[in-house]
Amino acid sequence: MSRLRLVPVVALLLALPACSTVPMSSPTVQITQAPSRPVEGVGIEPLAPEPGASPEEIVRSFIDAAASTRPGHPVAREHLTEEAAEAWSDATGVTVIGADFATVTTESGAVVVTANPVGSVDEQGVFTVGSPSTFTRQFTLQQVDDEWRIADPADGLVILEPDFQRVYEEAAAYFLDPTGERLVPDPRYLVAGERLPTAMVERLLAGPSAILSAGVKNPLGGARLRSDVELEGQAAVVDLTGLSVEPSPVLSQISAQLVWTLSELRNVPVHTVELRVDGEPLRIDGVPRDQTATDWRGFDPDAVPQETVGHYVVDGALRTVTTGEPVPFPAGSGGYGLTDAAVAVDGDQSFLVGVRSGGGGATLLAGSYTGELAEVLSAGRLSSPTVAATRTEVWVVRDGTSVVRVQPGAEPQAVTAPTLTGLGAAQVLRLSPDGVRAALVVEGPGGRTLYMGTVVRAEDGSVALRDLRSVAPDLSRVVDVAWRDSGSLLVLAGNAAEDGVAPYALGVDGWGLTDVSTAGLPGQPRSIGAAPSRQPLVDADGTIWRLSGGTWVTLLRGQEPLRGSAPFYPL
Repeated sequence: MSRLRLVPVVALLLALPACSTVPMSSPTVQITQAPSRPVEGVGIEPLAPEPGASPEEIVRSFIDAAASTRPGHPVAREHLTEEAAEAWSDATGVTVIGADFATVTTESGAVVVTANPVGSVDEQGVFTVGSPSTFTRQFTLQQVDDEWRIADPADGLVILEPDFQRVYEEAAAYFLDPTGERLVPDPRYLVAGERLPTAMVERLLAGPSAILSAGVKNPLGGARLRSDVELEGQAAVVDLTGLSVEPSPVLSQISAQLVWTLSELRNVPVHTVELRVDGEPLRIDGVPRDQTATDWRGFDPDAVPQETVGHYVVDGALRTVTTGEPVPFPAGSGGYGLTDAAVAVDGDQSFLVGVRSGGGGATLLAGSYTGELAEVLSAGRLSSPTVAATRTEVWVVRDGTSVVRVQPGAEPQAVTAPTLTGLGAAQVLRLSPDGVRAALVVEGPGGRTLYMGTVVRAEDGSVALRDLRSVAPDLSRVVDVAWRDSGSLLVLAGNAAEDGVAPYALGVDGWGLTDVSTAGLPGQPRSIGAAPSRQPLVDADGTIWRLSGGTWVTLLRGQEPLRGSAPFYPL
């Protein structure tokens, strides 16, 4: 089911008036998913061990040598005894630690390294954020020809965060959402260089990461590379075997996966991709031999309706950011007493769900955006409703523990969340634009923490939210979260420097946590709304603000702030 086309019947939902203050191409927003990686530094090679170096200097130099781009890390092996050099494997994963680490020599002569853990990267390039506990590793050293060498290195690399940023490139392997109509990014971190396209295709063929695999499809399963990806300028040739060349939608999905995966590499730019099967060019009607991402824009992971504009709530009524006026439908009258809302757009239909909260509890109301709303669910407390761009359904959390999805004309359906109860009470739940992931703010023993989960849909129609995992342990007092795009988040959380709340950006796996500007805000933000290619919205001091060029500005240029709360974008 495609949900990317809008028709005039919902024009007032998406554009009031036609001249929108939330354009398709928003001004540059100064937030990043991960720190930039300077291309010119990738080829810098570490130094061999210094003659006469102490045990602690050898250990430090060994960690520095992990930043090598040479296969096998020969310089790192020079820091090991002969036996250890032969046995040590550098291919079992990477541990990333903070640049300020300590080395201490114990009474037995071993060297203990302690550091702040940043995270780890497995053999497939999948990043997992580090735990709050301190990283500790002990190295035993022996003298070899009067020089100290490490005798017992654990397999894998230990690398400093600045070196990791310089040597490794973040890229996305793309898989298919359950509808088969939208790509889903699966971030990977691999050594930058000319072999990166081949390495990314190999990861794509190996399949999605373990935490994502149950939520996506991989039509490339079973295929293999016949040879390394050939590069000539910005053109790449991918030759596969193990695929059928019979015309089918699957070939289009496979092409979209490969082209999008390769076209977004930064250090090895690829503009066109020629796909071959067993040496013969793959032919798809209407698609050129040299394919580009534009040829498969229908699979865009961040596609949203072009006219979509932000909404918010004030005095119980639904309003748009274009004018600040109530929408000219029942939800804009204020009679429902809405405190929160979400809208799912599906062609010429739009599904509105609103929350009415008061002293006696909370009520969920649902119906057509242009029509009357009816009560469908009651609770002591309901979270803000959330939608994805791939399905006409809205999710909420009831009383902190029960996840519920609501579809037009159907009874509310429970979503199984087996690990949520053990974590605490969910205060916020936000579906990703592709509907495959969900970000949650959970109140647990350690406070309000940000978690990421995978949405798994079974053939019998049941839905589960699985594999909940903390992705931002460094953030405290998390207040709200929104999806900037299919691969990154905006989070409102406690400011470490002050007793307040500030916005942050980070990737879906927790990598690249960065501050977002607070310039222009009159006070602390309380909630946040975002969507791909749209300006983020927050409410602060009871007024609505949008992020433009790194500064928060009023909704209407040159006018006073407009009262409101709970900003969101229809999807």
